[in-house]
Amino acid sequence: MNDTHHRFSIAPMMDWTTRDCRYFHRQLTRRALLYTEMVTTGALLHGDVARHLDYDAAEHPLALQLGGSDPGELAHSAELAERWGYAEVNLNCGCPSDRVQEGRFGACLMREPAHVAASVAAMRGATALPVTVKCRIGVDDCEDEVFLRAFVDHVAAAGCETFIVHARKAWLKGLSPKENREVPPLNYDVVYRLKQDYPQLRIVINGGIETVDDCEEHLRHVDGVMLGRAAYHRPWLLSEVDERLFGAQASTRDRHQIVHALFPYVEQRLAAGNNLPTITRHILGLFHGQPGGRQWRRVLSERACRSGAGIEVIEDALAAVSAASEFCKVA
Repeated sequence: MNDTHHRFSIAPMMDWTTRDCRYFHRQLTRRALLYTEMVTTGALLHGDVARHLDYDAAEHPLALQLGGSDPGELAHSAELAERWGYAEVNLNCGCPSDRVQEGRFGACLMREPAHVAASVAAMRGATALPVTVKCRIGVDDCEDEVFLRAFVDHVAAAGCETFIVHARKAWLKGLSPKENREVPPLNYDVVYRLKQDYPQLRIVINGGIETVDDCEEHLRHVDGVMLGRAAYHRPWLLSEVDERLFGAQASTRDRHQIVHALFPYVEQRLAAGNNLPTITRHILGLFHGQPGGRQWRRVLSERACRSGAGIEVIEDALAAVSAASEFCKVA
């Protein structure tokens, strides 16, 4: 994987960054690093591996995020990641949900830096892929920078060279996962200082970043930026990424052309037995802020779930956008 890919990435988001979402995002940016949803080691050990790890080749560069705490299970899962052709394997040390706490993984692992280091070492011993870690700046009352540096010291010593840091601490009790993304205050300066103190490491910042302008500002201080909800709800901003953040040629396709480019993929997925809403729910925000954006969402939301729904629903949604746009011009 090219070292510059971490310059901009799209965060792993449960139920959102599915393969259908990632294929769509790849139509908007060729250079961004994409991440899977978090996949637990238990799902790979005891479940349908192909269902969790399969993807379209067009999604590359693509990283697999793992949730787990057993070094042996993580090593096995990292080996699977390499076997399936992923470009990176990432260990989740930032999710604060009750589910991950019960399984002793996610943000609670930040309290066990030696254990995380042992897990990273086991993963690195099982694969040639880069092993990265996504974490918070603190957990509960453990929020001083000494705590964060102790965590980074242990894990970096095990061979982790890239840390993706959500610039909020996690509250393991009292806040829901949604509240943990919004209530704890952002502190970007902590992440900036982490980069200053560890210039040899790749530090990627995450949390509350909304625009490509914001990304450019953060990149003055750190090596990379990761966007989550902003990229999902307003995906057209991804069309600016390749030119502005990577210095690559910008795509000349407009929103309508992007949708038409998805048709062969959608037909393939429908033929494989997938239903239309699982695909179209990820493209609802494509016309956000544009004339016809409401009509686009309404047609897809109301008709994609009907029995036998196919490409014609997306075509009708595009026609509704065009009609609304023409009305605005006349008005």
